[in-house]
Amino acid sequence: MAVNVSDVVVRTAAGEERRLGAWAGQVLLIVNVASRCGFTRQYTGLQAVQDRFGPQGFAVLGFPCNDFGAQEPGTLDEIQQFCSTTYGVGFELFDKVHATGSKTAPYDTLTQAEPAGDVAWNFEKFLIGKDGSVVARFKSAVEPDGAELVAAIEKALAA
Repeated sequence: MAVNVSDVVVRTAAGEERRLGAWAGQVLLIVNVASRCGFTRQYTGLQAVQDRFGPQGFAVLGFPCNDFGAQEPGTLDEIQQFCSTTYGVGFELFDKVHATGSKTAPYDTLTQAEPAGDVAWNFEKFLIGKDGSVVARFKSAVEPDGAELVAAIEKALAA
């Protein structure tokens, strides 16, 4: 089943509710992030694809998540400070979420997309097409600026 996230409401870092449909016409990469994970270095790659493809209508949306190994214990301010100073992150970070168990938006919807199922670990990536549909899902070990993901971003932008 094709899953569309346009009507999903998420909470911004400032505590405001925002529909993912606000990014209609853009390609999104939604990632559950953590500051104390073996994959935390992927912030560098996430910022690299944001810088490379942002001008073409692409956005990385980071959702801090403490569900896996308690690797995101900090407050939102601490997380933003860490990401900014350590990795120069300029893409948008949202309020903390639950990507497993009693999932919160956007993961309650994203995990219904094929291949359906729970998020397995931090830094799992969902690629969203311009129409709000989930077009691809990438496991944590897939590098954000690696060939496989970059090709999928380029394809989604060209669609």
